[in-house]
Amino acid sequence: MRFRTARQRGKGGSAAKKTAMDMQALGFDDWFRSRSEGILASGRSVARVMAVDRGSFLVRSEEGETGAELAGRFRFGVESAADLPCVGDWVGIEPASPTLAIIHEVLPRRTFLRRKAPGKTVDFQMIAANLDAALIVLSCHFDFNLRRLERFLVAAHEGQVEPIVILTKTDLVSPDELAERLGDIAASGIAARLVPLSNVTGSGWEDFRRLLQPGKTFCLLGSSGVGKTTLVNRLLGAEALDTRAVSASGEGVHTTTRRQLIALDNGALLIDTPGMRELGLLGAGDGVEDSFPDIQELAPRCRFPDCTHDREPGCAVRAALAAGELDEERFQSYRKLQKETEFHDLSYAEKRKKDRDFGRFIKTAKKNLKF
Repeated sequence: MRFRTARQRGKGGSAAKKTAMDMQALGFDDWFRSRSEGILASGRSVARVMAVDRGSFLVRSEEGETGAELAGRFRFGVESAADLPCVGDWVGIEPASPTLAIIHEVLPRRTFLRRKAPGKTVDFQMIAANLDAALIVLSCHFDFNLRRLERFLVAAHEGQVEPIVILTKTDLVSPDELAERLGDIAASGIAARLVPLSNVTGSGWEDFRRLLQPGKTFCLLGSSGVGKTTLVNRLLGAEALDTRAVSASGEGVHTTTRRQLIALDNGALLIDTPGMRELGLLGAGDGVEDSFPDIQELAPRCRFPDCTHDREPGCAVRAALAAGELDEERFQSYRKLQKETEFHDLSYAEKRKKDRDFGRFIKTAKKNLKF
């Protein structure tokens, strides 16, 4: 599909002009400015990717918003899908018409969120880029799952993004059940900031709003039906995004189908993403370690510096497990996430080697081809 600009949506000239924004308001600070110098060719300008939907892009620059397509040389020159633009990226564009721009390059990313591509494909899939914080949305009703939360925390830490846990639907549980949920998170060793709230009663909303600072970019992450789109609509003060009635269980129905960046009235920038049924880990070894600070704190006390915390003598982690100072389920989750990313990393390295070998074969075949 091709995105429509404000002018194309029939909002008139004055409304279209309102789509133009100062680049600093969009998050283009000195860090990005210094790294864009020498990259942009003459005639190209900087824009931010506001939405991505099946290979089509919507970008916003000082001139306003416009649909965009990838330059052919750029599209076929990238080595991985992760090198293509994603929501939140800063890109170099060149106008092709009043309603279309051509994307020639992606500027360096400061932070990112990515996962293993769904299914059997061993490659990265970008979720969003250049974020100040990831708002991990977890329902305290049926969706409450600490192991899933740990996966989202790993993805955030790997991309150098601050994680903040938003515990929604507090109106669907009793005060005692809510206290139990909060206690479970605290006891698990998860150190991320936590904000419980309800879209129905408004409880916790002021704390949530204070998180969203002007000029900062936030991304909503979570499973389907946890209330991400409802959060966005409440922030916008209108049903700007499609939602559906909750199911009989009280859980929402997934509606968001594309990733998009929304400028809020207070100047904060918010990325809404589709609910994720699968969050495979690839290249997330450091993120796993950073997401389990309790285990990281114990590891240096092990007798051997390369301790795997399995059967080695003098293992401080095993000693903490035996003493009940470390939760067994949390440790098993740590081991599982470690093994998963190691397995996918090895598969990815093998895939890249095969791709490079095939590329060299094609080049050699072309050189030896006689007409």
